[in-house]
Amino acid sequence: MAYLPQESAIKPSNMDSAVASGDHIGEGFDLRQLLAALRTHIVAILAILITSLLVGIVVTMLQTPQYTSAATVQIDDSAAQILQNGQDVQATSNDWDTDRFLNTQLDVLRSRALARRVASRLKISDNPRFLAAMGNASETTGVSRQRQDEQAIALLRSHMQVTLPRQSRIVTIAAISADQTVSADIANAYAAEFIQANLQRKFESSDYARQFVSQQLAGAKQRLEASERGLNTYARTAGLIRTRDSGIAKEGTSDSASTSITSASLMQLNTAANEAKAARVAAEQHWRSVASGSPLSSREVLGNNTVQNLLTKRAEIEAELRDERSRHLEDHPNVLRLQAQLAAIEQQLRSVIDGVRSSIREEFVAAQASERELVRQVAQLQGETMGEQDRSVDYNILAREADTNRALYDGLLQRYKELTAAAGISSSNIALIDRAEPASGPSSPNLVVNLAYALFAGLLLSAVLVAIRLQLDDAVRVPEDIEHKLGLPMLGIIPKLGFDTPVEQLSDPKSSLSEAYNSLRGAIGFTTSNGAPQILLVTSATAGEGKSTSSYALARGFAKLGRKVLLVDVDMRRPSTHRQFQVANDTGLSSVLVGQAKLGDALRHSAFEGLDYLTSGPIPPSPTELLASPRMQALLADARTHYDMIVLDSPPILGLADAPLLSSLVDGTLLVVESDHNRRGVLKGTLRRLRMANGRVIGVALTKFDTSNSSSYTYYYGNGYDYYAYEGRDAKRRGTGLFGWRRPAQSIDPEPAEA
Repeated sequence: MAYLPQESAIKPSNMDSAVASGDHIGEGFDLRQLLAALRTHIVAILAILITSLLVGIVVTMLQTPQYTSAATVQIDDSAAQILQNGQDVQATSNDWDTDRFLNTQLDVLRSRALARRVASRLKISDNPRFLAAMGNASETTGVSRQRQDEQAIALLRSHMQVTLPRQSRIVTIAAISADQTVSADIANAYAAEFIQANLQRKFESSDYARQFVSQQLAGAKQRLEASERGLNTYARTAGLIRTRDSGIAKEGTSDSASTSITSASLMQLNTAANEAKAARVAAEQHWRSVASGSPLSSREVLGNNTVQNLLTKRAEIEAELRDERSRHLEDHPNVLRLQAQLAAIEQQLRSVIDGVRSSIREEFVAAQASERELVRQVAQLQGETMGEQDRSVDYNILAREADTNRALYDGLLQRYKELTAAAGISSSNIALIDRAEPASGPSSPNLVVNLAYALFAGLLLSAVLVAIRLQLDDAVRVPEDIEHKLGLPMLGIIPKLGFDTPVEQLSDPKSSLSEAYNSLRGAIGFTTSNGAPQILLVTSATAGEGKSTSSYALARGFAKLGRKVLLVDVDMRRPSTHRQFQVANDTGLSSVLVGQAKLGDALRHSAFEGLDYLTSGPIPPSPTELLASPRMQALLADARTHYDMIVLDSPPILGLADAPLLSSLVDGTLLVVESDHNRRGVLKGTLRRLRMANGRVIGVALTKFDTSNSSSYTYYYGNGYDYYAYEGRDAKRRGTGLFGWRRPAQSIDPEPAEA
């Protein structure tokens, strides 16, 4: 029959490091451990929860009913009605600044100034009903008026709530008091005063602006008059006569739009001089072309009517002369007459051409004279203008100052007109949506809410209590504590017995105790690479934890597997093996170690095949010296050659040096730990002593584990071992019980369990 180790057993390569470190093995959140802790502290948890609920009920009954009334207002972006050219002067809120604007309005609603306005409106300081509704029953006699007002304002602010949902501009103004009507009046008064205060701030802002602009306008008017008078006085003194287009300046220039008479004359003469120069150049070119060319090539000569008539007449005479010469000689009278007429026409033609050319030359001379005169006058006016410009520097400065004062005055005058027109017509950006109505029922105390808070507080206190107790509790109760608190592998879990003795339970192969030790035996078989340690030391931290029973059960279990096993009782202070086998303890281990008997003579054979045992023998005066003697090592070496496995039933570790000494002589040490008996500190000290002696702890066996008090651990550890016990209980109910009534179970260890 093969036995598998439990899940808690680890491989041999990890055991030594686990024993050496002794640190916690973190496995994260364990629901089963949490359920076990809750079951352990269930009484305290229920007491805390019940107490919390009772406190919640009592507090609810003692609280004064409070009534809540709420008014709602809509807040739009602020835009003061102070207009300039039809536009708002005050910038409206941008989309990205809307949240800040709305939060600012909420702060205004919660402000002390608004609470003071509401208190003044409702006359709370002089109204006992308001004070009583808000829970202020203190005596006001002898208290100053200022102190009463301060108390009223503080009460209003403490009984008012302002909420603004996200993605909304509707603000809820809620008032809480012990009187329905008072709550509604306070909420409505807050809404009304909030709107009125907003309008008043706008009006005060406009009134201040009008006063300020009026003062600035009067000062600008005085400065304008002074600058105008100064400008005229300087012009009269400097002899400057200027034409001004008041209030208009040339764009892009710093000079004012004013022109002196001298400058105007200079501009006109300069224009005329330029025109005369152009006319002279044209006349000169014309004359030169006429003077240098043929007399008849000129346009003016050819265009002259007299010249044209003379040329025509000359052509006619020349024709007649050619005709006469063709018929007559040169001295013929007709020829001579025609020659005389032709000479007269030539003389007339030259006279007319000379007259036309003379007129052209006279035009050139006149244009030249006109140009010289105009240039002379321009030069004269330039000198006068330069002198006038020197005198106009200060004039221009005064003129610009006057223009600036005039522009400022005109702007302020327009601004004042706009402020005067806008005064008193400001509209509020806050609108009342719903007025507050008296509440039909109290809003608090709410029993369900108070009980929920009480339950939450109770759960929180319970969680704190359980957490604190778990942190402070270092007892080893459940299998997980072995690995978490000791860092050792868990090899087996031995359940707590009922009314049967261990020997009786072990005699029944179907009992939970037999199954538990079979599982422990299987786990030990995997603790080394060669199987179970050949020499196994079974010990515990203190007496009475079940090490002797475990030694006896393991020896029997390995013998059942066909091995030759030797059980040695090395506890020479409180031996127990002779009681288990019901023999005398006159000869045993102590007899062999002192040389009074040989090992073969002291060994005894049990009724179980393959199992021999060696009792402790007579109790010696110094057991530690005998165990540390070379004979003990020789005895173990001799036993190795004859037995497959040797189980040593050791005394407890704390307070004695026997177990640490023996742990250095064996192949492995099994530490027996009683459930809910030892503390982590005690077991850590036990392991420290074993490590100092170079002992190798292969694992832990948890004994006397009560599955009925371990919550969810019952399924994992208890039900499997009780499988056959259920069958026995069923058979007993049918009248064929496997076990009769037994006395309460007693440990086969000589020490009492409470030791």
